[in-house]
Amino acid sequence: MTYCVAIKLNAGLVFLSDSRTNAGLDHISTFRKMIVYERPGDRFMVLLSAGNLSISQSIREILQVEKLPDPDGGDPITIWNAKSMFDAARVLGAAVRRVYERDAASLKQADVDFNVSMLFGGQVQGEGMRLFQMYSAGNFIEATSETPYFQVGESKYGKPVLDRVLTPDTPLAEAAKCALVSMDSTMKSNLSVGMPLDLVVYEANKLQSDKVVCIDHNNPYYQMMHNNWGQKLREVFDSIEDPVWDDAQTDTPLKMPASRHDALKKIRTPDEKLI
Repeated sequence: MTYCVAIKLNAGLVFLSDSRTNAGLDHISTFRKMIVYERPGDRFMVLLSAGNLSISQSIREILQVEKLPDPDGGDPITIWNAKSMFDAARVLGAAVRRVYERDAASLKQADVDFNVSMLFGGQVQGEGMRLFQMYSAGNFIEATSETPYFQVGESKYGKPVLDRVLTPDTPLAEAAKCALVSMDSTMKSNLSVGMPLDLVVYEANKLQSDKVVCIDHNNPYYQMMHNNWGQKLREVFDSIEDPVWDDAQTDTPLKMPASRHDALKKIRTPDEKLI
């Protein structure tokens, strides 16, 4: 399994992925789920993938050469000459469908689902940043100000902190920290997600990035964040009162409305024993 998250903010983009794959408890491997497509001054794009590793690797290879007809009669569209991120996403969708046409039937005969999902975002010169989530059918949706992030893979454990922290105005450094906390929470609860991590932070309109890092267990910042998050979370938890009932002394009793209380009365048998 894997976990990838991509965040689109007014200030830029943040991408984070783990690198663990496994086919059983005794077969755990490390494969990178992130690839960066960069032509400084012209375009900067990042692709994250989750799902069947053989499928995602095939898509990444085909994406390098995949072409779409230009409706205006110009040169075929590739990720390297697309005039918009939307067109680049269309090329990626075509690559997904090409792999499906080639491999899906054989995979089905082997009882393997065509399972792949991807996050694809970046910026092409002349337009703003865009972020897409790609499905296994080659179709995709785009991030909006109401939905500033996408996740693929083992997403449930890392979602709460993203929902509580992120807004379009969140600074890039804070968003990167939030993504790392989200990943740390996921790794704490799911052994199928693991290090090393790949992190990219892209500043809007730069069309290149020098903030591309691989994070392992020895990374000082990650160790500090991991230890402090667990400690502070415990401190906040301990600072909240334990629940108490109506006959206890407290400013905030845990009190059930009368109608609910009546509905949940215990049922007694004729001999008054509780059931």
